[in-house]
Amino acid sequence: MRSRWVILSWVLALSAGLPLLGVWLAGKPVASYLEFPPTTQFVAHEPFSWPVFTGLVAVIVGMLAPFVMRMLRATSLDAGSAADQNHVVRITFHERRVSLSRFPWWGWLPVVWTMGWWLLAWTRFEWMQPLQPHTFTPLWLGYIGVVNALTCGRTGHCMLLHRPRYFLSLFPLSAAFWWFFEYLNRFVQNWHYLGGGELTEWEYLVRATLPFATVLPAVLGTAELLTTCPRLSAGLDQFVRIDFTQRRQWGWGLVGVAGAGLFCIGLWPDYTFSLVWVAPLLLITAQQLIRDEPTIFREAGHGDWRTLWAVGLAALVCGWFWEMWNFYSLARWEYAVPFVQRFKVFEMPLLGYAGYLPFGLECLAVADLCLSRKFSGGVAYYRALEPGTDLAQRKPTVAER
Repeated sequence: MRSRWVILSWVLALSAGLPLLGVWLAGKPVASYLEFPPTTQFVAHEPFSWPVFTGLVAVIVGMLAPFVMRMLRATSLDAGSAADQNHVVRITFHERRVSLSRFPWWGWLPVVWTMGWWLLAWTRFEWMQPLQPHTFTPLWLGYIGVVNALTCGRTGHCMLLHRPRYFLSLFPLSAAFWWFFEYLNRFVQNWHYLGGGELTEWEYLVRATLPFATVLPAVLGTAELLTTCPRLSAGLDQFVRIDFTQRRQWGWGLVGVAGAGLFCIGLWPDYTFSLVWVAPLLLITAQQLIRDEPTIFREAGHGDWRTLWAVGLAALVCGWFWEMWNFYSLARWEYAVPFVQRFKVFEMPLLGYAGYLPFGLECLAVADLCLSRKFSGGVAYYRALEPGTDLAQRKPTVAER
């Protein structure tokens, strides 16, 4: 417990202090970056650049291609071995899990709830005007209920019903977690909010905290659902291994890289904005390595990337719904991303969606660091989906709850 809070304290101190140090050394007014509510826009962004856009596309494709090729190869091998008896049994078991008849009755409540709030978010009924800026939180509460119902229908349990303490603890943690990114955004100013009207400090705090609280439950709930679909990460159980045998050396090296990145955010925000989504994850991992604590990459050390792929993909799925529901809502956000502000999908520039992948890893890292109970998806689901194992009959331990 003490080690966990020491790690968290170091991560927060470095993440909060280093960008401010960069701002101060650059001769910029520090007070502007601490303004609350954070409404002033004072960072002038670079225009669209084809060389930068092309280079980032090459980097993103180069990083994702090995994963996609590995999954396609594993899927083709599975198809070629379909005559194998064990394979047939496994797929039959899996198909029994996905039967729509197993969708729980209570799952239809959040389905109807979400559809209703979606309609209200995208319309402008006169009687709805007082609630029109507040549709985001009900929408995402409905989404969270739907993904938990889908997980329950596939496996017989979900965090909403079978791990209620873990599920509820994600909400306050999520609020603090996203406020942290709101702070880092003050230095790069890649997004800003519209349609909320003139708000006092307390009004802004309350109205922002409520939707922020839905981020972690949504991402980790989606990840839990995706881990029940083995084909979405086929072949990633035997992939590249990450060697962290020299843990302290790796740790201090990552501290240096992440610290330099955060410092440079204050100096050159347009050239280092992407580090907002990477540096905090590197700091958490670095401190865990230095203190010989487990990291979210522990399974990848044995070549198993399924959990990491699932949470990254889950954040991308949530990102699609965030951007889609935001598009026609009254209270919404817009982006200003240097060098790549073109080819929008809803309000988000196309390449911006790549940021959701490391963000998913940060969601997992923060939840595992701050909560005594751990994420229940990942490898555990794959093992449970073996023939002869019925998750519906398995009762969670006290630690899992």
